[in-house]
Amino acid sequence: MAEEAIRRISDLAVQHTLRRNEVLFSVGEICRHKVFVVSGMLYTFNISADGNQHILQFSPGNSWTLDVESYDKQIPSAVSIGAAEPTTILCWQKNDFEMLRAEIPQLKQFAEELIARNTHYSRKRILLSLSATPEERYDDFVQTFPEYLSRLPLRMIAAYLGISIKTLTRIRHAQLQR
Repeated sequence: MAEEAIRRISDLAVQHTLRRNEVLFSVGEICRHKVFVVSGMLYTFNISADGNQHILQFSPGNSWTLDVESYDKQIPSAVSIGAAEPTTILCWQKNDFEMLRAEIPQLKQFAEELIARNTHYSRKRILLSLSATPEERYDDFVQTFPEYLSRLPLRMIAAYLGISIKTLTRIRHAQLQR
C-alpha cells in the first residue's frame, strides 16, 4: 500500500487504549465505528437474563471487530465488546471508513479478507456448537487458538465454548491424566 494511502487511513483513525476488562461498547448502544485491533484482544459478548456471560468471538491483534448488524443498520446492539487484556485499537466513523474503502482498493481488499476469515471461524464454531461434545469443542479451540490458552482466563474460554467452568476444569484435568 502506498505511503500516501496509509497516511490517509491513519489521519481519519482515532487511537484508543483499553484496560483489561474495560468495555468499549455496550448492549443497547449503536455501533458507530469500525474497529481495528492493533494489539491486545477484544471479545464480543452478551450476558443472559440468568447472569451467564456468552462470548461470541475473540478479536486479537490484526483483526476487525464490531457489531455488524448495529453498524450496518444503525440500530441498538445486542452485544457488548470489551478488552480481554490491555488493547490498542484504531476506530473510524462509519462514513469515513466507507469513503476510505471506496478510495483505497487495498484497504477494501484487506477488510474483506479479515471479514471472510471471521465468517469462516464463525461458521465452523456454529457447526461445532451444534454437533460436538464439550471435549471436542475444547480440543478444536486448543488446536485453532493455542496462544489464547495463556492469554485468557478459564472463565472466558468456558463462556466461549458454551460450557461451565466446572466442565472445562474436568476436561482439562482428564487431558492431563492421559
